[in-house]
Amino acid sequence: MKSSVEREQILQTLDFYEFDVLVIGGGITGAGIALDAVTRGMSVALVEMQDFAAGTSSRSTKLVHGGLRYLKQFEVKMVAEVGKEREIVYENAVHVTEPEWMLLPFHKKGTFGPLSTSAGLKVYDFLAGVKKEERRYMLTPEETIEKEPLVKSKDLLGGGYYVEYRTDDARLTIEVIKKAIEKGAVCLNYAKAKSFIYNEQNKVIGAEIVDVVKNKRINIHAKKIVNATGPWVDAVRALDSIDNKKKLKLTKGVHIVMDQSIFPLRQAIYFDSPDKRMIFAIPRDGKTYVGTTDTFFEGNIEHPVATEEDVDYLLNAIHHMFPLVNVSKNQVESSWAGVRPLIYEDGKDPSEISRKDEVWQSEAGLFTIAGGKLTGYRKMAETIVNAISKQLGDEKYGPCVTKHLVLSGGDVGGSDQFEAFIAKKAQIAPSYGLTEKEGMRLAKIYGTNVDKIFQYAHILSTTALDIPLSLLAQVYYAVHEEMAYSPVDFLVRRTGMLYFQVDQFKKYKGDILKIMGQLLHYTEQEVTSFRNQLDKLLMESTLNESRVAL
Repeated sequence: MKSSVEREQILQTLDFYEFDVLVIGGGITGAGIALDAVTRGMSVALVEMQDFAAGTSSRSTKLVHGGLRYLKQFEVKMVAEVGKEREIVYENAVHVTEPEWMLLPFHKKGTFGPLSTSAGLKVYDFLAGVKKEERRYMLTPEETIEKEPLVKSKDLLGGGYYVEYRTDDARLTIEVIKKAIEKGAVCLNYAKAKSFIYNEQNKVIGAEIVDVVKNKRINIHAKKIVNATGPWVDAVRALDSIDNKKKLKLTKGVHIVMDQSIFPLRQAIYFDSPDKRMIFAIPRDGKTYVGTTDTFFEGNIEHPVATEEDVDYLLNAIHHMFPLVNVSKNQVESSWAGVRPLIYEDGKDPSEISRKDEVWQSEAGLFTIAGGKLTGYRKMAETIVNAISKQLGDEKYGPCVTKHLVLSGGDVGGSDQFEAFIAKKAQIAPSYGLTEKEGMRLAKIYGTNVDKIFQYAHILSTTALDIPLSLLAQVYYAVHEEMAYSPVDFLVRRTGMLYFQVDQFKKYKGDILKIMGQLLHYTEQEVTSFRNQLDKLLMESTLNESRVAL
């Protein structure tokens, strides 16, 4: 991937060429489209007004899952498609995705019963093409409690046990972007589309882009333009022309994080809330996170936050299903909120609106894609690039090849070789100045790209350190290889530190600001702005008395 130090050269490239495809939006959907298009032989540009994955793509439940609950809404086709995609996403990015056995307990008068759970999971396995060793099986009440002793035992009828896939959503997006760049796409964050450029036939042929960092304007010309901006889809459509055929309805999802000492969950759970909405509780890296809510949203889509009501809802859900867990609001370490861009359906509640994706094209030729799920990003991209290829001339370009294309960092020889890969990298880490434990942790995060982290660590090992060498190497890698520009880019989307290591976030945020400032030559104004941004983000994410009004 390119370095943030090279922004000026990237801007010049974008301003100079006419591309086959311009993608507006650097979330998982836009990233997937860029990768699909460039690997078919198209020239591709991608711009994102914030950081890559800064919107919905870093604020999900962090699962590559098949949407079991959508079977209840008879979304059979969607369940079948995204269910099969789970395994593809996993094998192409084993360092950011892993199987997670999920326990679905069922109680008297709950959403699921023994028969419906057994039948639903069996259909789920069939539709998703689940491999034999990961097919569901049913548990007695005693076996359910044995799997997770914290589950409510009163009126417990048993449980279903099945496999989902856990991911780091932001890192998955960034690995897709990096692969697209490796294949020849030109991608830039902090580059906002301000207006469209038209030819004499009133067809869209480009966009005026503003570099948010330097406030510099360029024009990017392209034969086809795709609006893949998630919650901002309607705002970008308004720059072209709004038709009333499709309209977005935004819903908000909130997650909260607690330490395992407070909520010692040892098994991922998919469970009923008191109002029958399904909630996930997932252990991760010494923490337990719980979500998500589902409410209509009309606030600031750039900075959605958890409200007191959101947090109370999730705490009530925890107390309902895990009566032995006495967690309170002041024990919630962090939270995040994301906005889902769903296709509006009149009269439906948030949880009832379909998660299926749709593609349409304006009279001026602007493609728009909206809806969909993280799991289905690759198929969504294939659908829209098929349409683009047809309009550009199918004979010029090859078929979709992303089904068996490993992402950046994922070329470890397949999932069955991943553990051996990690062990090998842990063994050689000390020769670069790192401990075996650090080497193992970094290899799990970066996959085959860990070699570059090791190289940075070796170069920096003689530096007077205010932060751990492994963290310093990650900062250098994020700036020079992953286009991180602000400390928030690193602390939230490159590492997830704000959510799952909030004490480390507090301890090192000042040092990271200083290091990145030196690398990227921040102005005094940028230093002040980024410091305020970090403080505000910490206040919004944590739930304490000093928090600003919600």
